[in-house]
Formats: sequence, C-alpha cells, structure tokens
Amino acid sequence: MAAEPIRVVVTGAAGQIAYSLLYMVAKGDVFGPNQPLILHLLDIPPMMGVLEGVVMELDDCALPLLVRVVPTADPAVAFKDVDAAFLVGAMPRKQGMERKDLLSANVKIFKVQGEALDKYAKKDVKVLVVGNPANTNALVCSHYAPSIPKANFTAMTRLDQNRAQAQIAGRLGVGITKVKNVIIWGNHSATQVPDARNASVEVDGATKTVPEAVADDEFLKQQFLETVQKRGAAVIAARKMSSAMSAAKAASDHMRDWFAGTRDGEYVSMGVISDGSYGAPKDIVFSFPVQIQNRQWKIVQGLSVDEFTRSKLDITAKELLEEKEEAMAVCAAD
Repeated sequence: MAAEPIRVVVTGAAGQIAYSLLYMVAKGDVFGPNQPLILHLLDIPPMMGVLEGVVMELDDCALPLLVRVVPTADPAVAFKDVDAAFLVGAMPRKQGMERKDLLSANVKIFKVQGEALDKYAKKDVKVLVVGNPANTNALVCSHYAPSIPKANFTAMTRLDQNRAQAQIAGRLGVGITKVKNVIIWGNHSATQVPDARNASVEVDGATKTVPEAVADDEFLKQQFLETVQKRGAAVIAARKMSSAMSAAKAASDHMRDWFAGTRDGEYVSMGVISDGSYGAPKDIVFSFPVQIQNRQWKIVQGLSVDEFTRSKLDITAKELLEEKEEAMAVCAAD
C-alpha cells in the first residue's frame, strides 16, 4: 500500500451517527479502497469512556486501511493536519426548545471548531457539516476559519436527496440507480425544496423525465415534497431517535463524491456558499445542484425553475437569512 495515509476527523464521535459513519469511512467507502487513513475522533470530556469503547470496536473490526485512531476531547489535537472533517457533533434539539435556542448553543460549538480548523487543519481541508442547523453552522464555521477557502465548507443535504430519490424510485417501482438528478434546494430544514422536475428516470429501458414518468403534478407538488421535508420527524416518531444510519450513509456519499467527483451528466445536492445563482441570496450556505471535478464543486447552471418551485425557494432563502442574522448576533455578543 504505497499511498500516504490521510487524516480524517469526525466530531461527535461517540454519538449514534458517528457509530455508523466510522465503519464506512474506515473500510474505504469514502476515500477509496486503497487509501489508508488516520481517524481523529473528537467528543466532549464526559463522552471519553464511550469513545474508548468505539475505539475498541474499530480495533476489533481489523480494518486494513485504518492505520491509527486518535481519540481526544481537545480540538487542537482533533483538527491537526486533517485533510477532511465530518462535523457531526452538535447540540440536539430538545423538546420545547426554540430553533433560536438551538442556534445559539450550536453557534458557539462551530465557532470553536472553525477557529481550530483555521489554526491546525490543512488549508485545503474539505469540511462537511452534518450537525444541525447544518447550513448556518457551516457558515459560522467558515466565518471563524478565514484562512481556509469558503468553498471548502459545505452542509449536508445529501440525506434529503437520497430520501427524495428513494421516494421517486418507490413511486415508479424502479431500482434506486435508475433515478438521477433529483435536487434539494435551500436549507436542510422543513423549508427545503425537493425538486424532481429536472430529474430523469429509466423505466423499461427508456429514459424519461420524472414528471413524464410520474404523470401526476399534484403528487410532485404535495405528497413528494412534504414526505421529504418531514421525513426526519417521521423517523423520530417511529424510532424515538433521529436518523442515524441514513445520515451516516449520506455523509459518506457526500464526502466520497467530493473526493472522487460526480459522473458525467449527473449532479448531487450540497449546501455551499451562494454566489447568487438561481436568485438565492449571496453569502449564505444554500443547497444547490453541483458537479464535482478535481475536488472542486461547481453549481450547475441553466436548469429550469418553475413558478411553484421559485416561490418555495424564496421561503427557504428567507429562513436562511434569518438564521444568518441570529447566528451573527450570537457571535458578536460572545
């Protein structure tokens, strides 16, 4: 194995999303079957005992690519020389908690992590924020890491994309790989805009647009949209815990495509810093369809956005602007 090991940090490493994610990363699903890696696992001091158990299990998996595991509660150790960062750890929303309260608690976490990335990580580090509110956490993190390009901070909307793709595949009775280019616009929240109007599907050997194949506009505007928007809440209601396995798989998909690139003619959804494309406000982290080459993402241009979708885009943009304002006020007061 000639390749030099890369360093990958996972925060919230003793939590349930990380429990599924660490195995996927360490066995080669993300960075490839020939890429050795050193895993840095960050969590808070009270979780160090649990983290010790996770390290034991990683040892016991006997994974050929895993060179070393570094468990720590110190951001200086966790972010030292990392090539990729999965920022999973965040304060979860508790019952009776306003979004504002959640934002306030998490802004402080992502400020500390942004500063640590700025100081200790490689300057070309690729950062994926999973912890919610993911878009605004990514914005805050990037704000406190001015020496790292803003394009290197992304938020995860791949879980929503995977959910949307699965809904279309299920509706049409086709395999998941037959559905391509479903988009998630905007915020990873209940205002997100799942959009299948530019997507294609292969049915009985023929490729059609999803609207043609579904032939039910009301389904795409109502049931499809709402099922994807509310899927996280539906999982919590059924499982009594939030999505973990599917979130870990989505994080794995997101980072794999960022490192390996997207296939020709295909795009994926990522929360990235907005340049104003599709009328989205600039300088917020907004989910767009992107294509990736040489570890650089580029927003796909020229896709059609109908009036219905446009009206939804305005709602999710407004929410993101409000979140940004609240977050920056917390930062300023800190």
